[in-house]
Amino acid sequence: MRRADRLFHIVQLVRGRRLSTAAFLAERLEVSERTVYRDVAELQHQGVPIEGEAGVGYRMGAGFELPPLMFSQAEASALVASVRLAQACLDPALAREAESALSKILSVLPRDARAAAESLVLFAPAVGQSPEVQQRLQALREAAQTRHKVRVQYRALDGTDSTRTLRPLGCFYWGSVWTLAAWCETREALRSFRVDRIGAMEVLAQRFRDEPGRTLADLFRQVEQERRQRAP
Repeated sequence: MRRADRLFHIVQLVRGRRLSTAAFLAERLEVSERTVYRDVAELQHQGVPIEGEAGVGYRMGAGFELPPLMFSQAEASALVASVRLAQACLDPALAREAESALSKILSVLPRDARAAAESLVLFAPAVGQSPEVQQRLQALREAAQTRHKVRVQYRALDGTDSTRTLRPLGCFYWGSVWTLAAWCETREALRSFRVDRIGAMEVLAQRFRDEPGRTLADLFRQVEQERRQRAP
């Protein structure tokens, strides 16, 4: 890869993430971390507002823009495939936004590239998620984003019903079902709940803040610790 191309890719990678380490950039570009350090220093010297330092990570400063990029035919086809697959499992609001975003992208492509992308013979019929579950998923996702607590009626695998007050942290798709990761105030523990087992639900006016031991990062650490304990 020419150095000019590599510098351009560094800008694209850094501007697309909150924080990019030199190790991440080196792996994506297939170069050494030392090369990344030199390239970032060169970009900074040229006036590109990359903030951060070696050993910590880099991010793009506010106000930096590049001209619109043109997608290749293969990239456009990949975007069409991604949206079609996503729409089959996303909640209604996100599915509509995905379709809108794709339409904007396709509208600026050359005619031949657009026709090839739209004729992609890959489809994902929407099966398995009832409208009620999709609406519930949307409400839970929005509550997690706005940091609002929710009160739900939940039916466990053994048929036991319970009322829970939750701090929704994130929604996870497992190929056939969605689950909600949350801090359960009723059980005072991190828990996962199948969205299709949630009945009546109310988004509460009360909001929550991250607290030690009750965050999504804590859940990831808990899952990783359990995985290591099960490993032979």
